Amino acid sequence: MNTSDLAWFKSSYSGSQGDDCIEVANGTHAIHVRDSKDQRSPELALSPAAWSNFVSYAGQN
Repeated sequence: MNTSDLAWFKSSYSGSQGDDCIEVANGTHAIHVRDSKDQRSPELALSPAAWSNFVSYAGQN
């Protein structure tokens, strides 16, 4: 899959001051994650279950 064709988005918690953040895109079989400041950097592709576990964990902290 060409990830440049995905609809990438940032969290509503992201600041507009150039804060470090990640961008996320829903793929057919994976959730894709990348650095919003360096969009050409390597991306992570996580299973939906792994992404759900991460979001649940992050929401608790």
